[in-house]
Parts: sequence; C-alpha cells; structure tokens
Amino acid sequence: MSGNPPSQLTAGLLLAAAGSIAFSGKAIIVKLAYRYGVDAVTLLMLRMLMALPMFALMAWWAGRDKAPLERQDWLGVLGLGFCGYYLSSFLDFWGLEYISASLERLILYLNPTLVLVLGWFLYKKRIAQRQAVAMAISYSGVLVVFGHELSLAGTNAALGALLVFLSAVTYAVYLTYSGQLVKRLGSLRLAGWASTAACGFCLLQFALLRPLDVSHVHEQVLWLSLLNAVACTALPVLLVMMAIERIGPGLTAQTGMIGPMSTLLMGVWILGEPFNAWVIAGTALVLSGVFWVTRPVGRAT
Repeated sequence: MSGNPPSQLTAGLLLAAAGSIAFSGKAIIVKLAYRYGVDAVTLLMLRMLMALPMFALMAWWAGRDKAPLERQDWLGVLGLGFCGYYLSSFLDFWGLEYISASLERLILYLNPTLVLVLGWFLYKKRIAQRQAVAMAISYSGVLVVFGHELSLAGTNAALGALLVFLSAVTYAVYLTYSGQLVKRLGSLRLAGWASTAACGFCLLQFALLRPLDVSHVHEQVLWLSLLNAVACTALPVLLVMMAIERIGPGLTAQTGMIGPMSTLLMGVWILGEPFNAWVIAGTALVLSGVFWVTRPVGRAT
C-alpha cells in the first residue's frame, strides 16, 4: 500500500467501496421484486438476459489481440460458469424468498472461510489456529442473526439460510478452481465468458421450467431487473477490477467489508428490515472474523 501514490490509493479505495456497495444492492433489488409476485427462476432469467450483452462485450474487450480459447479453456469456462455464476446465483435468489437481505449478505460474506476449508479438504492446505478462531467468530455471528430470524420466520428461515449457504459454497468452489484459468485468460476475460455461459444456463432453465411468456411480469420487475443487471451485476465487476489494478486484491477485499454494512442499512431504510442488537452483534462478529481470516498469517496479531 505504501508504494501507491495518494491519488491512486484514494481512487482505488473509492472504486472498491463503490463496487462492494453496488454488489450488495442486488439483494435489496431482489427483495423489492419479490413484492410483485415474481419467482426466482423468472427473476434470475430477466437479470441475466439483460446483463448478457454487457458480459459478452466484457469478454470480447478483454480478449482483443489475444489467442482464441482452446478446448480445455471452453470446458473450464462452462464448468465455472455453471457453478459460480448460474448455480450460485439461483440458490441465492431462491434463498432470498425466505430470509432477509441482511442475513443473506452475512452468509455470503463467509466466502473466504469456505475457500480456506475447500483448500484444506482438496489440497491439504493447513488452516492456521488464528484462522480457525476467526472462522468460529464469523460463524457465531451468522448464528446470532439466524437464531433471531428463525424465531420470527420459523422453518422458512432455515430453508432460506441453507439455500444461501449452498450458494456461498458453490461460489467458493468457483474461486478455488478458477486459479489456473485466471492465469491463462485474465480475470476480466474469464468473468466475461463464465458469466455469458451462466446466462445461457439461466435462459435454458427458464425455457424448461416456465412458459416462454413474461407478459404476466409486472412492469416494475422489468425495471428492477434492468437496474440489477447494470448497477449490481456488470458495473461492480468493472469497479472491483479497476480497484484491484490500483490497490491490489488484498486491500480491495478488505475495503469490500463495507458490503454487509451497506446491505444492512439499505435493508432497514428501503425494505423496513429489523435493526436491533441481534443484527448489530451478528454483523460485528462476522466482519471481525472475516477481517481476521483475510489477513496474511505471517502478520502480527
């Protein structure tokens, strides 16, 4: 961080914060759309259909003057697109039918801990004692908010939390297996192609499960889906990539901790979700644990 000019550091921090807040707004928009009687399959299809041109443009732009993708690259893109952008997004949208946006964001924010667990399970990478303690702190925070929500929503909260947790797991699988392809294709090119593939899976799911007619969808759902596609899907990818170029992935990730807080505040302000001691305590525990997990092990604590 010390090597960055002050102006570059400031710009990077602002870009990272804006990207994190924009990503977090997705849950708020989804919850608003559900008020108009739309289901997860249709809502996800609309979001990805509207984002498709932007993803395709992103993939083309990042791949200019580069060698075309080889067969194994395409297989990797399809696999990662299915797991990381299609399946993860569908489980997330489905789970939001049952739980608050605040709890959803806290569960998804466990992602770094899940990557650590997958690294231990798949590659026998050691989890330091400090990281294990930090993970316990994070999960205790989610349990605090989940226990409060369970008392209000009953078994629906349990189902929603499970679906969103599985969404976090599938995205952690994407992150774990994307390392080699990122090195070969670049992060922006991979994100563009994998997201484009995910759009195809979402459209196929809709064609198989729903009538090919969206005339029954409320006009507000269409506008919310467009906002979701632009402001909370494609734009944040670019903002975060620009931030990483300026301040690196570590500081970008730490700045992204503003995401759960922004979701909490937007949920209270826009959706009227509860803001009480349980939510505040759970959020503080999750953020503290994740911050500790994402710090390099060698640094003093």
